[in-house]
Amino acid sequence: MRARTALVGTTALLLSAALAAPAVAAGPAPARHEHTREAVEAAVAAGVPGATATVRDTHGSWSAAAGVGDTRTGKPRSAADRYRVASITKTFVATVLLQLEAEGRLSLDDSVERWLPGVVRGHGHDGRGITLRQLLNHTSGVHDYLADPDFRRAYFTPEGFLRHRYDTLTPQELVDFALRHEPDFAPGTSWRYSNTNYVLVGMVIEKATGRSYATEISRRIIGPLRLEATSVPGTRVTLPRPSGRAYSTFKVPGGRVYDVTALNPSLASSSGEMISNSADLSRFYGALLGGRLLPARQLKEMKTTVATGIAPGVRYGLGLMDTRLSCGVHVWGHNGGIHGSASDAATTADGRHSLAVNFNGDWAGDTQEVVEAEFC
Repeated sequence: MRARTALVGTTALLLSAALAAPAVAAGPAPARHEHTREAVEAAVAAGVPGATATVRDTHGSWSAAAGVGDTRTGKPRSAADRYRVASITKTFVATVLLQLEAEGRLSLDDSVERWLPGVVRGHGHDGRGITLRQLLNHTSGVHDYLADPDFRRAYFTPEGFLRHRYDTLTPQELVDFALRHEPDFAPGTSWRYSNTNYVLVGMVIEKATGRSYATEISRRIIGPLRLEATSVPGTRVTLPRPSGRAYSTFKVPGGRVYDVTALNPSLASSSGEMISNSADLSRFYGALLGGRLLPARQLKEMKTTVATGIAPGVRYGLGLMDTRLSCGVHVWGHNGGIHGSASDAATTADGRHSLAVNFNGDWAGDTQEVVEAEFC
């Protein structure tokens, strides 16, 4: 539940540990992926327990993994590992909402109040003046529930997490944490990443379809694309196999490393609860940018971006980030961070060249360096 490292303080924990193992790949690394393999290995050398990445391009699919998936047993990290993708979930959620718009079932200019009467009220928040589009591109001003001090103490400190890791939280409870605070700004006047926006979008999807956002993602995206490693776990606390472990220091420099693999992902809900692997994520973003999931008009809307202030080269669309890399190449995708897991997914504008990468720790390394290595 992060959008670049500039937002780590309020949207996620960040990156990883030690125990390097040799990198493994699906055959010798072609020259065009050599720098990517090196970046994956460098992350482990920097302290990430394990890293895994998959690339899809016109030459086929290539994967690499380095380090360990389990620091206790020394089991190597695998290219097939499933992991929590956190805020990458947002692109799936936005895609479903845009599909509903294409079907004429709602408009992005509808107010939140129209779909969720009375839900966004309190301390200056007013759903009557916020549109669905503003939820999707984070210009709503709705406060981020992850920034609430009580929420952070309960779920982002070692003591709180160990006590509450199996709690079930409803979307309304997450929204209520946000509504304890004033809006960050008037709707449409600025930009700030807020996980609450996408909790609300998930609630709108359910109201518009009569089915949960998880069901809609499964029937509209996971099924048609045959994303066999991708799931929306709900309240399931374990990771499906194959998978490694996830590790966190809870942002304490040099602090104790905790195994945080098991947790109830309802704390992220439709802002970041999904599970996938690098091959599936590469396939999803390739299909999305390649025009297989949305009509041209909706894909254009998704790619209509606003400035973020994260960095000069990062703009935000509708659940989709446009990042200008150091070499000038633009890639589209999203990143995500949740306890013990940091991920990044990126693809070219035509969807023909995609990468997804994951680190199973949150205190070292930078997934963006792997993206830079692949596309630059």
